[in-house]
Amino acid sequence: MLKKIIISLSLLALPLLSLADQLKINDNAPKTYIVKKGDTLWDISEVFLDQPWLWPKLWRLNPEINNPHLIYPGDVLKLILDENGEPMLVIDEPVKVELKKVELTKIKPSYKWSPKIRQKVKDDSAIKLLPLNVIAPFIKYDHLFTAEQLEGFPYIIGSNEGYKTSINNFKVYVNKELELAKTYAIYDKGEEIFDPETDTSLGFYVNLAGTAQVLRTGDTSKKVPATLHVNTAKREIRSGYYVVPVHDEQLFSSLFTMRAVDDSFKGAIIKSVNNGREFSKLEVVMINRGSDHNVRLGDVMAIKRQSPAVIESKSGPTYAKESSRWNRTVSNDEDYVMPEEVLGELMVFKIYPKASMALILHVEKPARLLDIVAAPN
Repeated sequence: MLKKIIISLSLLALPLLSLADQLKINDNAPKTYIVKKGDTLWDISEVFLDQPWLWPKLWRLNPEINNPHLIYPGDVLKLILDENGEPMLVIDEPVKVELKKVELTKIKPSYKWSPKIRQKVKDDSAIKLLPLNVIAPFIKYDHLFTAEQLEGFPYIIGSNEGYKTSINNFKVYVNKELELAKTYAIYDKGEEIFDPETDTSLGFYVNLAGTAQVLRTGDTSKKVPATLHVNTAKREIRSGYYVVPVHDEQLFSSLFTMRAVDDSFKGAIIKSVNNGREFSKLEVVMINRGSDHNVRLGDVMAIKRQSPAVIESKSGPTYAKESSRWNRTVSNDEDYVMPEEVLGELMVFKIYPKASMALILHVEKPARLLDIVAAPN
C-alpha cells in the first residue's frame, strides 16, 4: 500500500501548481484560530482552505509571519483580506492592559488604560513539523544514481508494440529476471552532475518516466526477458531506460522536523529540477552536499549570494566585472571582501551521499545556480 501511495505522489508533482491561482476559503472557516500543540501548517491551512496544499499562498502574503514555521502554540491567527481582497493570515497580538494611577487635587483617583504589546520570550515549541503531504505537490520523484549503480540495473530492450517509444497501457521487456508482481520505476539516464567546487561527478540525475508491474519473471539462462505492464507513464518510455525496484531509499519521509544547519556548513545550488538558471519559491533544487557532509532530512539552509566584487581604480571604486583587465590585475591587493546577502531559505527532503534535494521555502528575489547555501543568520 505504501508503495502505491508513493507512486501516486510521484505523479502529482508540479502540475498541481497550475490548478488554481486563487485561494478558496472554507465556508465555515473561523475568523481566528488559536495554534495548538501538535498542529502543523497543513492542519491549520485545512481549517481555512478548500485546497490546503496551497498553504504557501495563504502564509506568504503575510508580512507579520516572516517564517510561518516558527509560530507557537497559543498564538492567535487572524484571517483578513489584504488591499487586493486576497485572504491572508496575521498574528493577532493580544493587548495587555496596564493600569496607571493618576493623582489629581480634590478629585478621586482614576486610572488610565494604555495598550501594551505582549512581550514574551519564545520557547522552543515552535511549529516546526512539515508533513510530506504539504510538499508532495511540489516535489518530483526523480533520483540521483552513480555510474556504478546504473551499470547494475536492468534495462528495457523493447515493447510489445514494436516501437522505439511508447506512451501508456502497453508491455515492455527487460533484459534480466525480475520479481513477479513487484512494482518497478522506469528511469532515463539523464545528465551527469558535477560538483562545481571539485569538478568530480556526483552521479546521473535520472527522470522518472513511469511505473510498471512484473507480469512474467523471465529466464536469463534461456535469454527470455522479463515482462512488465506499464501502469503509468509520465513521458515516452524508450528502449535502454533503466528499471529500478521501488524500495525504501526512494521513499520520502512522511514528516520533516525542520532545523537549522550548523554555522560551519556551506555549499551551493548546482541544479534545478526544471533545468532553469533562476528559480523561486516552492521549486526543487539540488545542492552539492549530502550524507557525507552530515546533511539531515529537514535541514533548513539560508540561500545567500556574494555581492558583486568592487576594486579601487584610478577613477575610484568600480565593479570588477566592469573594470579593465589591467585594473583587475594591478588592484588584486586592494579588492574589497564583499559580504554574502541572504535572499531566501530552503529545506532538504532527500539525501544522497554527495548531494541533496531541497525545496525552496521562500525567496526575496529569484535564486540562481551556484548561489550559496549556509546556516541561517
